[in-house]
Amino acid sequence: MRTFVGIDLGSTTTKAVMMDESGASLGRGITNSRSNYDTAAAVSKLEATVDTRFTLFRRALLAGAASAADGVDEFLADLERHYRRVQFLDQVDDLEATCARYSSGNGGKRANVGRGSAPTQQDQKALAEAFDTVFGQLRGHAAEIFAKGATRKSDFFRDIAGSRVMTLGEPVCAELALPFDTLLNVYDKSIIEVENRPPAGSVESTFMRALDGLLEDGTSLPTELVNSAVQDALGVPLEETYVVGTGYGRVRLPFPKEHIRSEILCHGLGAHMMYDGTRTVLDIGGQDTKAIQVDGDGIVESFQMNDRCAAGTGRYLGYVADEMKMGLHELGPLAMKAHKTLRINSTCTVFAGAELRDRLALGDRREDILAGLHRAIILRAMSIIARSGGIRDQFTFTGGVAKNEAAVHELRQLVADNYGERTININPDSIYTGALGGAEFARRAAV
Repeated sequence: MRTFVGIDLGSTTTKAVMMDESGASLGRGITNSRSNYDTAAAVSKLEATVDTRFTLFRRALLAGAASAADGVDEFLADLERHYRRVQFLDQVDDLEATCARYSSGNGGKRANVGRGSAPTQQDQKALAEAFDTVFGQLRGHAAEIFAKGATRKSDFFRDIAGSRVMTLGEPVCAELALPFDTLLNVYDKSIIEVENRPPAGSVESTFMRALDGLLEDGTSLPTELVNSAVQDALGVPLEETYVVGTGYGRVRLPFPKEHIRSEILCHGLGAHMMYDGTRTVLDIGGQDTKAIQVDGDGIVESFQMNDRCAAGTGRYLGYVADEMKMGLHELGPLAMKAHKTLRINSTCTVFAGAELRDRLALGDRREDILAGLHRAIILRAMSIIARSGGIRDQFTFTGGVAKNEAAVHELRQLVADNYGERTININPDSIYTGALGGAEFARRAAV
């Protein structure tokens, strides 16, 4: 099967979409962006390949048992959990081996693990014992992490492993009379190395290991149907015909120049593909805000972007979350509990922190402050939209901030106040808009 891939390298996350010759999306993948852009592109593309295999498997299962759609969906959800658990355990093995190298002073040119000094033999022994205990406990948590109905603040390995290594490592170090900083220093070096390489093992081999584990647990689907479907799904060769790169870090993507497209073009076309009636697009990402006007074919007619300042972007919300010692995902729900919307005078990332602290000191409620911050962000976005030509029907909101319910609430209100009734499209997968447009450009380039 010929496939076409779009990769959107954003400032915080890198997304990939894989498409077939008909223009249908087969799979998508996401990973956290990092300084090693080659790895970010490779991992997101690998994740899109995984998702594509699941799509093909679902098609094969439904073709063999069209009346068992509900059972198929439940089976696939269980299989994906098993797949992620197997992949997680493989990366835990890799991380433990890497920590062992650094603990012994063989991690690379710099053998130090302490603050400027090489580890003593006693520290090396304590480190080995500490990591053996920590990683043993971490493996024991895998079933719970990927249990049915379990919620995770992040699906990225670094986030899942890091939070638990911190929690598990401190008491272990205390028991061994080992400075916790020594363990953290080794871990910090190791996780960067592990993060900057794709998980070991092919997609197909990991898929089969996950499937074997699921079948051992038992399933309502006939084994004959599953075996036949997996042969059909994994037997399809995925030929990577053309790849297009876009996004904030596109100039660093490992592609020739003719495979690079502007993020404006990709977001405009991607939004049109999600909603073919789209005429105005607002994308608020991690680093910038874009207002784009497109025609009936998704071709960009005009656009405006924020200046170099990160005010009014996802990075601004991340800074606010750090200031309030909250998770980024917690901001929107808390803002929705506001009794009133406070006026925030500055959307500058530098000065907002000072204003935030001043308002808290004056006794203002966090919920009311956050409501004001979200409104300030959307007001800034509305000014960018106005400079691009205003809002035409239909209006599509994309980017990571589109998942923030408080931002969406403020946007709907301000659009109604300033432009009257407009159709507002917000796709739950809007974070992939740029990658989707890139994949379509890739498909068109190969026709």
